[in-house]
Amino acid sequence: MPSSWAAHSCHLLARLAHPVLWFPKVAVFSVPQEAAMAFPHLQQPSFLLASLKADSVNKPFAQRCQDLVKVIEDFPAKELHAIFPWLVESIFGSLDGVLVGWNLRCLQGRVSPVEYSIAMEFLDPGGPMMKLVYKLQAEDYKFDFPVSYLPGPVKASIQERVLPDSPLYHNKVQFPPTGGLGLNLALNPFEYYMFFFALSLITQKPLPGTLHIRTSDCAYFILVDRYLSWFLPTEGSVLPALSSSPGGPNPSPAPRTPTMPFASYGLHHTSLLKRHISHQTSVNADPASHEIWRSETLLQVFVEMWLHHYSLEMYQKMQSPHAKESFTPTEEHVLVVRLLLKHLHAFSNSLKPEQVSPSTHSHATSPLEEFKRAAVPRFVQQKLYLFLQHCFGHWPLDASFRAVLEMWLSYLQPWRYAPEKQAQSSDCQARCVSERWAPFVQENLLMYTKLFVGFLSRALRTDLVSPKNALMVFRVAKVFAQPNLAEMIQKGEQLFLEPELVIPHRQHRLFTAPTFTGSFLSSWPPAVTDASFKVKSHVYSLEGQDCKYTPMFGPEVRTLVLRLAQLITQAKQTAKSISDQCGESTAGRPFLSWLGFCSTDTNGSYAANDLDEMGQDSVRKTDEYLEKALEYLCQMFRLSEAQLTQLTLALGTTQDENGKKQLPDCVVGEDGLILTPLGRYQIINGLRRFDIEYQGDSELQPIRSYEIASLVRVLFRLSSAINRRFAGPMAALCSRADFLGSFCRYHLTEPGLADRHLLSPVARGCAARRPRGPRLSLRFLGSYRTLLSLLLAFFVASLFCIGPLPCALLLVLGYLLYAVAMTLLTERSKLHHL
Repeated sequence: MPSSWAAHSCHLLARLAHPVLWFPKVAVFSVPQEAAMAFPHLQQPSFLLASLKADSVNKPFAQRCQDLVKVIEDFPAKELHAIFPWLVESIFGSLDGVLVGWNLRCLQGRVSPVEYSIAMEFLDPGGPMMKLVYKLQAEDYKFDFPVSYLPGPVKASIQERVLPDSPLYHNKVQFPPTGGLGLNLALNPFEYYMFFFALSLITQKPLPGTLHIRTSDCAYFILVDRYLSWFLPTEGSVLPALSSSPGGPNPSPAPRTPTMPFASYGLHHTSLLKRHISHQTSVNADPASHEIWRSETLLQVFVEMWLHHYSLEMYQKMQSPHAKESFTPTEEHVLVVRLLLKHLHAFSNSLKPEQVSPSTHSHATSPLEEFKRAAVPRFVQQKLYLFLQHCFGHWPLDASFRAVLEMWLSYLQPWRYAPEKQAQSSDCQARCVSERWAPFVQENLLMYTKLFVGFLSRALRTDLVSPKNALMVFRVAKVFAQPNLAEMIQKGEQLFLEPELVIPHRQHRLFTAPTFTGSFLSSWPPAVTDASFKVKSHVYSLEGQDCKYTPMFGPEVRTLVLRLAQLITQAKQTAKSISDQCGESTAGRPFLSWLGFCSTDTNGSYAANDLDEMGQDSVRKTDEYLEKALEYLCQMFRLSEAQLTQLTLALGTTQDENGKKQLPDCVVGEDGLILTPLGRYQIINGLRRFDIEYQGDSELQPIRSYEIASLVRVLFRLSSAINRRFAGPMAALCSRADFLGSFCRYHLTEPGLADRHLLSPVARGCAARRPRGPRLSLRFLGSYRTLLSLLLAFFVASLFCIGPLPCALLLVLGYLLYAVAMTLLTERSKLHHL
């Protein structure tokens, strides 16, 4: 009997595990009822999972997706829940980054149109994958997600037995069993899917050769946009419903776990053990909140996974110069966050006019409309501020900062994403920032003021001659110079700096973030009408109650703005100098330079910018950007031309002939000139330079682009052999006092070597220890220009019927006459100096 049971079981395993027997024919999937009853320990999902794993290796991508669609449609949730974690990981990759999955961040429609179309259709918010999520959601399945892969502050908080602030983690932490390793979150299918989707932006590293892919064309970026448009709709008051099959479950069931009050948000932390006990007797959540549970979950997951990498305590520690970075976002990460912020502005601005004001809040308003009003200030503001602060302080000083800059500017301008924006005309009055946005500016005061100061400190350390850096300064100045915006910021600062003792009833208030629960509807805080209190609450919740606020329009920031204005003026002059220098060098080049045979300037010129690579058009753009940026700064801070001129002169930045003749600022020391801090700044930014010339052995100079490398090496060996062989006779000839001695000295010694002024004391010592005697140099014959000149001379001679040998004799005779004349002139000049 045991042997027959084993044989029957092996036969059943072979039938179910073989992919050809069950794929893609659905009828073959079903296990005979007798076998299921006889062997209850043999569960079909394990065979289904094994077959899917086998097909993931053996079948093409399109066929695998077709099979998955049929499996999702035909199998019940009880059998699908076993394949769900594997399927999610196979799509988005593993959390440790080892498995790449479908590589959505590099999948583009123009490169792989078939795979792109199939993947987008499968992962669409109304597609098969989301149908699987809702199918499992209806059965209340839970999936473990390891806490170790959560963002740093969240992971640290949970590991310290402290409940994180966000209600996303509420009632989900699972302690390991005795002897178990690690903490887990018990997530419903929708949460599990979105956790993996959001984290794949961070955990998955780009493959080699994919660094130049445009982020906005990738499947991942477009999927983020689709999910935002679906779950955070800007039109209507309800989410779009997903059509379900007849007799099937609700396509978007809410989680069965009730939403718990989270009254300690922003105030203090509570032990997880205590929180877990208190949650057992929770109050019932507002049933209306079930309508928007997907919207709440999606927003919280995106914000937590993409922005919550820095806590307030960590941010304060990062101000120390010895602090190490804990998380460094990529440019792609920043671009996706900017997409989220732009959509959130459009989502919040889609409120009906009568529902914008908190005073009109009532239970008659739909849950989605309530969520629109609460999304940005309750979830996004604090985490985004810390994220931006870190980027402003730690991002490299290069053009890639443009992504961070545009993300910041997008958040500062919610009016750009308001419905009435389309109705605006092109006149100046229409572009004025409406007073409607004054509450937003005041409640986001630090986003405008402190981050503006952070940008100033970056701009003062960058090369403004570069067109890309000039563009960033122009963009910031243009945004902040919008009519009425500066006045709104000043009003917000006045409200914050208003003395607290003026109104006695404020004295006993705590300036903390408002509290809320897992559902917004059951615990919406009462509207705060005191504008000053709201501004103070915003500042203290982000910076702490002991923060030292620096007013944006105060004297300290005004000094920084004046310094930036001076640098802009200097950068404009430098750009003009470079343009003039390039024009002169181009005009002064011989005809042979067009053939690439002209020698280059070995002493260098202005560096540290990309003007030379981009040409005159780049110079023009840089000048336009800087000119407009200076105009906007003067408009914002009411700077006069007299102030700019006076301060420019005070720093000694007036330039002689556009700065081409004036040396960097320096002082005379024992070993020569020593740069001052101003001189170092002038050199780094290309404002001034030293006239540098090569003072080493001319025979040992690096091979130039206008020389033939192999020929130069051969000529060097030949001349070195001649110099070693005839060193004595050449020295004797050069020591003669007659014309022959002068003729030999002209050819065998470097002209002006004795009169050359050595700038470096080290070079001076080396030159004194190594005197150079007379020697022959044949390196000039390795130049393209010399060889081309000889060929041109032979060609012209052939036109006059002169053969190669007579032509060579004529060239030698001509050179001898030239050398005799130069020798006589050299001797005469020496006698004149004596």
